[in-house]
Amino acid sequence: MANENKAKDLAAAGAKKAGGFLTEFKEFALKGNVMDMAIGVIIGGAFQDIVTALTENFINPIIGCIGGAEVEGKFHLMGNQYINYGAFLTAVINFLIMAFVLFLLMKGVKSIMELGKKKEVEAEAAAEPSKEEVLLTEIRDLLAEQNKK
Repeated sequence: MANENKAKDLAAAGAKKAGGFLTEFKEFALKGNVMDMAIGVIIGGAFQDIVTALTENFINPIIGCIGGAEVEGKFHLMGNQYINYGAFLTAVINFLIMAFVLFLLMKGVKSIMELGKKKEVEAEAAAEPSKEEVLLTEIRDLLAEQNKK
């Protein structure tokens, strides 16, 4: 009997811990930051495909026409071994485009955040009385004290 009760108690404790874990995981997974990050990763992946298509279909042919260089070139080493410098150059161009776009996005977000902060500072400054108002209030209080005497 005692062993059965112990087993039931352990099972109940395990179920309680598992339920707590699932609840905690649910709260974590549904937080705004996690969802925003997931959306950002998905959009970033789609944007990467667009940048890759831009690089391969527009930029590489333009580079090939202007400089006469073959962007999709390979160095033959021996046998079936090649150094594919064209793929490397494409990856570098893709990286530079992605980095530039992210820089512009961050700069835009920063400027929007600063606009919000400026409005807050202006509101706080408007709420504080000026030096003249403070002095006039002090004079009024002193005059009121003198009239009481």
